Amino acid sequence: MSGEQQQTPGTDGRPGSDGIRGTALGTAPVPLSVLDLVTVGAGSTATAAIRTAVDIARGAERRGFHRFWVAEHHSMPGVASSSPAVLLAHLAAHTDRIRLGSGGVMLPNHAPLVIAEQFGTLEAMAPGRVDLGLGRAPGTDGATAAALRRTDRLHEGADDFPQQLAELTRFLDDSFPDGHPYARIHAVPGPVQATAPGGVQSPHRPPLWLLGSSGFSARLAGTLGLPFAFAHHFSAANTVPALDLYRASFRPSEVLAEPYALIGVSALAAEDEQEALRQVRTGALAMIRLRTGRPGLVPSPEEAAAHHFSAVEQDFVDSWLGNVVHGTPDAVRQGLDDLAKRTGADELMITANAHTGEVRRRSYDLIADAYGLPQG
Repeated sequence: MSGEQQQTPGTDGRPGSDGIRGTALGTAPVPLSVLDLVTVGAGSTATAAIRTAVDIARGAERRGFHRFWVAEHHSMPGVASSSPAVLLAHLAAHTDRIRLGSGGVMLPNHAPLVIAEQFGTLEAMAPGRVDLGLGRAPGTDGATAAALRRTDRLHEGADDFPQQLAELTRFLDDSFPDGHPYARIHAVPGPVQATAPGGVQSPHRPPLWLLGSSGFSARLAGTLGLPFAFAHHFSAANTVPALDLYRASFRPSEVLAEPYALIGVSALAAEDEQEALRQVRTGALAMIRLRTGRPGLVPSPEEAAAHHFSAVEQDFVDSWLGNVVHGTPDAVRQGLDDLAKRTGADELMITANAHTGEVRRRSYDLIADAYGLPQG
């Protein structure tokens, strides 16, 4: 436990695990984790996507991946993860050891008390293996964000993020001072249950993570001494500057004595290099459609291959694929090794974008095999 002050060890069933820092297994340079976007491919359904998420989570647990996160997105037909807490409850019922969390909940979209209640409930369902990752972006377009928040003053949510975070922390810890308007309000399940006659409360509380794709959350996470997750998979140019800023800003806290940063990385392995490229091009086309206001289901490889990319679109595809680690298992392993070395990340969280769940499941197994992770 070199980086974190004493907490309950082995909270995810692995020797030496402290709930934040994982253990690198096999020949992996750092702990490996999974970010699942619960993507829906053309010709498939949200039901199938959620079943795939369960299969991937169980496979990740079996192979020794440290954690499995889902992310909050809205009004995107190809992404069935609008309700992270609901998904995590389902995943908790189908797994036993792997850490489960949000990568992340977009805090400005919600009242802090609601998030504290939701994740307190998840903690009661899966004691000692729930992470609460928080972002300040809306996770959608402006109109959808306005519908979520019942206001069109969206900038206020981002500007107020530090205050919302402080409020959420106090609800999770039941620590509003006397005289505060919320001093008599308690998030349940939560610490207040231990103060009731005969009350016994779980010693666990979901660790807070800050997520980001720029310097704002990096600096805030460092200042507060929290673990930090950076979205390298869609903001690769900012990865090293943001991690440098996080480490330079870091102040030891009751949570962490030293910085701990993971990065999300898009990676897909296949037995054949050309097949891997064929699969990841579907994600590039889906992203083009999203960024041009035409979100839809994840297209098939055949549809992506038949699409006529304009010069501007092709430039985007080339740039996008430049940040996706793809190819044979050995090539992906080398790419991940190089990325860990270049960024100094403490953990790699892999997200596999492809049209079908079977391709994604197979990719995680191939990566696990390449690193010699246990069969479980």
